Amino acid sequence: MSGPSTILRASLSADGRLLSADAPILGLQREAGGDIGTALAVPQLAAIARLVQRMDAAVSRPVIAAAERGLIDMWVRARPDAGGVAMAIIDWHERPVEGESTETLRREADLAALAEGWTWQIDTELRFEMTAAGHGPQGVLPASPPLAGSRFAGFFDLRAEEDGDLPMLRSVAQRRAFRHQVAAQASDPARLFQLSGYPLFDLAGQLIGYRGAAFPLDHMVLAPLAREPDVTLYPAEFGKRLDRSLRQPLGRIIANADTISAQMEGPLRADYAGYANDIASAGRHLMALIDDLADLQAIDRPDFSVILEDVDLADLGRRAAGLLRVKALDRQILIVPPPEDASAMATGEFRRVLQILVNLISNAVRYSPEGSMVRVVTEQARGQARIMVIDQGNGVAMADRERIFEKFERLGRDDAGGSGLGLYISRRLARAMGGDIEIGGAVGEGARFILSLPATN
Repeated sequence: MSGPSTILRASLSADGRLLSADAPILGLQREAGGDIGTALAVPQLAAIARLVQRMDAAVSRPVIAAAERGLIDMWVRARPDAGGVAMAIIDWHERPVEGESTETLRREADLAALAEGWTWQIDTELRFEMTAAGHGPQGVLPASPPLAGSRFAGFFDLRAEEDGDLPMLRSVAQRRAFRHQVAAQASDPARLFQLSGYPLFDLAGQLIGYRGAAFPLDHMVLAPLAREPDVTLYPAEFGKRLDRSLRQPLGRIIANADTISAQMEGPLRADYAGYANDIASAGRHLMALIDDLADLQAIDRPDFSVILEDVDLADLGRRAAGLLRVKALDRQILIVPPPEDASAMATGEFRRVLQILVNLISNAVRYSPEGSMVRVVTEQARGQARIMVIDQGNGVAMADRERIFEKFERLGRDDAGGSGLGLYISRRLARAMGGDIEIGGAVGEGARFILSLPATN
């Protein structure tokens, strides 16, 4: 559903109060709990206003805001004006929230649910309902954890990103999962946490709150190793620098390219829309490579370790298949997960096993012929639990079945997908958990990647 075709305008004071606004913007402000004369309450618009004031320069970018009737796609232009900010919305399109891909929302929630740290839960008024310890030292509750009924903002002070955005507020407004929100402990600003969370809904589909994890950032910096005195970049620092230097700019490039490709500002020549789509695809490929490099930096350290816990390989196989179902459908490939009643209990780290399975299934989808099938099968034998990803491609030659696990090895493939690191990382992770990855299947009859882990007693 499209909204107004004319330009909508609003003005803000130097301290962020809304001084004037056209009716649609004012309506959105009131839905968010504000009004004329109060602070701009729409998180996405407020972030742009802060960025304009900090840079003292004009800003133009796409925005998605949540309203009671659904989501609103906008193109916002803002500039400094007499000490405040003048804002113009040149495009306004409304769409029902049901239009969001359920696969995308589920994938975001799954990734947020896998975040490490101690856990918290809040209601729709952003008040704590519970806190609980998680795994490992990063899961230990603070000495004075937040009490049930206390305000979220009374314990956490959210920190804006470089562009002024607050990932948590943006996602809460859209009823979506979020990750990578940095926050300081209000009573001890030197203590920083990385927050992740996902929405909770009742049986009627009504939002009832958020559940998430708080990872203390001081646990992300490892002590220097005596045997590697020249190492200056440790996994967490490396990841943080990648996030600041590469992930954030790439994210903006991808978002803007997607906006251009979707022709949100009006009709565009087909070849230009195609160029924008190519830019977005290349950006996503680079983002995946960055993630692989960050993992490589971590797992190649001599002190790398995993958390060992009970995991159900069949359940993880179903989760991984669900995350990749849309990607498979784009190539008319059917992923057949383990049956709902199947179970294969093993010892491993939940997050890392899911990472391995997503990589194996993604590879199977990428290199299988269109219209084929990828099966995910579990079994238990000789003290091991095994999960197999079986495709209908050309298989892997016997001579290549060890070589394929080497760093940057792509067996001569020249397609744009993949970095040649995924299988190396996956096998290193499997072996760190006391298991392994092997390749089976006859050449010409498809590949069979087998992840084995110790079975639980």
